Amino acid sequence: MKKKLVFILFVLVFSFAIVPEVNAQCAMCSINAEQGVKNGNTVSAGLNTGVLYLLAVPYLMAIIVGVVWYKKYRKKNVHLNMKKEPFNLN
Repeated sequence: MKKKLVFILFVLVFSFAIVPEVNAQCAMCSINAEQGVKNGNTVSAGLNTGVLYLLAVPYLMAIIVGVVWYKKYRKKNVHLNMKKEPFNLN
């Protein structure tokens, strides 16, 4: 199970690291950013990165809460003291 969790985390980190360039902006933000870059404004170049960080935070929080919940509430190995004699279900 631990190998599976490590693999899933590796795939998530790898998928976020390889994204070439993603435009995640509304229409007005993208127009302002494009005009700012055309006019030589370097501040608007970081706008896309900021929007992507804001987009990723809720997903990361959900993953963290899910992992904590799983680790806290998963079933432990419980030994049941049952009789070793066979029983009939009919």
